[in-house]
Amino acid sequence: MSGNEPVSVRILDREYTVGVTADERESLTAAARLLDLKMREIRGSNRMAAVDRVAVLAALNLAHELQQVRDAQAVYDRELTRTLDQLNRRLDGVVDTPG
Repeated sequence: MSGNEPVSVRILDREYTVGVTADERESLTAAARLLDLKMREIRGSNRMAAVDRVAVLAALNLAHELQQVRDAQAVYDRELTRTLDQLNRRLDGVVDTPG
């Protein structure tokens, strides 16, 4: 992948380096901050919690939130399509009316 540059992020006090394009850098760092926050929330005060378990639970929580957003978007898309279809039918009726 040409154009990738290494970006270091800290998640749960560990540093990771990821290669991204310049225009993806800000989004990646925001995602890393969000993941770090979720993992810290899950770990709470239990510093002995297994990092892999915390990571899986954080990933599951984020995936669930993503699925909720996708479901809501699908409902919105269906409603928008229905509304546009109604408007097109009304417009067709006006255009087809002699006058």
